[in-house]
Amino acid sequence: MRPIWKGAVTFGLVYIPVKVYAATDRKDIKFHLLHAACRTPIRYRRYRPSCEREVGQEELVRGYEYERGRYVILSAEELENLPGLEAKNVALLDFVGRDEVNPLYYERAYYLAPVEGGERVYELLRQAMERTKKAAVGRVAIRTKQSPALLWPSGRALVMSLLYYADEVRPAEALPELNYSVPVHENELKMAEGLISNLTAPFEPAKYRDEYREVLQNAISRKIAGEDVAVPPPRAERVIDLMEALKASIELAKKERGAKKRRAGA
Repeated sequence: MRPIWKGAVTFGLVYIPVKVYAATDRKDIKFHLLHAACRTPIRYRRYRPSCEREVGQEELVRGYEYERGRYVILSAEELENLPGLEAKNVALLDFVGRDEVNPLYYERAYYLAPVEGGERVYELLRQAMERTKKAAVGRVAIRTKQSPALLWPSGRALVMSLLYYADEVRPAEALPELNYSVPVHENELKMAEGLISNLTAPFEPAKYRDEYREVLQNAISRKIAGEDVAVPPPRAERVIDLMEALKASIELAKKERGAKKRRAGA
């Protein structure tokens, strides 16, 4: 992996030089837009209507529309040197319990690795956060955006998760569908709790596969080989009694758990 940038983690008078690596890698299958008749790729143009010509990247600037049709221009240098943006520094502000941050706020994760010579202070922070079960809330400027960030230990590494600001997370109260009132019977609740108990297992990320991507890749391979892709008929909707569905789900979970234990024993 290549680092995105080098910077530092700072809190109090402590300065930890770090390298920042992307912690995730999207595996989506990407499609190109083609013309249906001749199968050639569609090209998007940077086109200036007023003089009827294409413009190059070097001719473009960033403009903010403050009134309809009126823009203020900020150069790349102005954007990178705005006051208050501590470029390539992660400034830690508060330490919080790891479970206090709602997962809704998580945006993207990065690994922080120590720069040569900074291993000792890096490890000191990592172990201290591990022993106290704390995470650190701070701020970081990446490119032209400042974001809140959460720093936390994961194995031998420190992980930095960018967070959304509070006003960027839409409140669930805005959903009119949640203004319902339905009765939940105690026996139904106990059955649901029993199903949860039977399906409870340690979190193992590797066992969850992108089944859609596998099916899509299979369909693409068959197309390349000249085979037709079969389209299954639509499923008919079934109306199931809630209690019967819970009972059947619990029995199925017990059977699957028993089968897993027998395989593990073998």
